[in-house]
Amino acid sequence: MQGMLKKMGISQEEIDASRVIIEKTDNSRIIIDNPSVTKIKMQGQETFQIAGDISEESAKEETSEEDIKMIIEKTGVSEEIARETLEKNNGDLAETILELSK
Repeated sequence: MQGMLKKMGISQEEIDASRVIIEKTDNSRIIIDNPSVTKIKMQGQETFQIAGDISEESAKEETSEEDIKMIIEKTGVSEEIARETLEKNNGDLAETILELSK
């Protein structure tokens, strides 16, 4: 098989990898653990074939420093508590202020 592919100008190479991460444009990620990765060269182009245990991570929203400052101003809590509570509330500013104002 390899000989026939070589005659056609196609070469394959196995790549030793422990993990493959694809970062998508929406900042989410596809993670492939225990991958089997093959690099294929054909007609001057390189492509990769990947198989393995696939999982996805959704995009994490960055915690806005302005939001943290506003929480501190409105509630008087420390920056650490403001940040932790905002993250716990999935970035919901109003919910965080209400929770810390109790």
